Amino acid sequence: MIHEYKSNGLNIVLDVNSGSVHIVDDLVYEMIPRVEEDLKAGLSDDEIALKYGGSLLDIEKKEAIEEILELKNRGELFAEDEYEPYIHRFTERETVVKAMCLHIAHACNLGCKYCFAGDGEYHGPTGLMSFEVGKRALDFLVENSGSRHNLEVDFFGGEPLLNWDVVKQLVAYGRSIEKEKGKLFRFTLTTNGTLLNDDIMEFVNKEMSNLVLSIDGRKDVHDRMRPYRNGKGSYEDILPKYIKAAESRNQTNYYVRGTYTHFNTDFAADVLHLADMGFKQISVEPVVAAPTESYALTDEDVPGLMEQYDILAGEMIKRRREGKGFNFFHFMIDLEGGPCVYKRLSGCGAGCEYISVTPWGDIYPCHQFVGQEEYKLGDIFKGIEKKDLQKRFHDCNVYSKPECKKCFARYYCSGGCMANSEHFTGDISGAYETGCTLQRKRIECAIMLKAVEAMEE
Repeated sequence: MIHEYKSNGLNIVLDVNSGSVHIVDDLVYEMIPRVEEDLKAGLSDDEIALKYGGSLLDIEKKEAIEEILELKNRGELFAEDEYEPYIHRFTERETVVKAMCLHIAHACNLGCKYCFAGDGEYHGPTGLMSFEVGKRALDFLVENSGSRHNLEVDFFGGEPLLNWDVVKQLVAYGRSIEKEKGKLFRFTLTTNGTLLNDDIMEFVNKEMSNLVLSIDGRKDVHDRMRPYRNGKGSYEDILPKYIKAAESRNQTNYYVRGTYTHFNTDFAADVLHLADMGFKQISVEPVVAAPTESYALTDEDVPGLMEQYDILAGEMIKRRREGKGFNFFHFMIDLEGGPCVYKRLSGCGAGCEYISVTPWGDIYPCHQFVGQEEYKLGDIFKGIEKKDLQKRFHDCNVYSKPECKKCFARYYCSGGCMANSEHFTGDISGAYETGCTLQRKRIECAIMLKAVEAMEE
């Protein structure tokens, strides 16, 4: 499978199965799809070379064909799919849990309008996780992690700082059993920042591998969607704390994370605003919402959003050249090593390698399924009870999803978010069309940025 596109003045060719990326001239760009069709029709290399280079007048075309066939014979064009014949080995792999989203608080002091968690309460009762439940959750993770050494735990909410004492107790407990259990806990905190202070940051910098700071961008954009419960904006309260936090972590091992909506379809300006504030690790993602919501993205928004990614990519090139570069989470891509085969095929591993645990110990496939009783897998006391449901998640991969099988981006997005698929199609193997369209655009921009960087180096 070949994917060709033009970006930033470049003709870019992605050989999907090998992962090879080529920057080519106009003639080669034009000829590659024709050669692909000839190969599908059963023509040999010699027949193709003769077809296009039989006349002395076709010398440029002859050279283009020779270049294309050379790349083919090196396995860098028209490569065969090496994964699909062995997908049964993938689906038969042992399930081990390596990451846990720990819902330390089903409560929040903000009233974010797009919150999938229903004001932090997941459409249920408010509640704070006890140390006893959290301790059992960490034990469950250890017991079900097999030989996995590094274990990921994200303190999540609601707002986890509303239960800060228990967070600290659980970190201490995790550290106390690492040596005995042969594990290493890598803790993350996701926060709205309103309760952040120097004492908390000192602890976070000592114990947390990553820190996620929620902010949507420009003040008016942020305050419109992320106010306090009384309607007051939160931007001015959190921005100074975030700047200080980012600097205290040497601009690494954190990111500021925002959401764009129908109300700020010029979201590149929000990303650049955050960069102007000094942040080097930035993520701003599209809202996922029912079409009945006023802030939901519409089909009419999509062309403009695609253009925004181009604008952002172009500005990132400019700023990098000026020594003012920053990372945009959705443009970060590894064209050489990349994730392991399992991650390429199955993504986050929701419901199997990754689970969410509520304040009461209930287990769900991920944080976006919490509160949907039909997706409750079990609890940390009795274990996984819905084995058939877990197997559905276990077997979900880019080959079990019809739309993914024919998509050039499948090995980069790994099939996308199963929660979004379920919420929009009723099936975890479905395809959320708007999300897929934007994801493909992000991947195109990411590849282009890598190509420009490689050419300049």
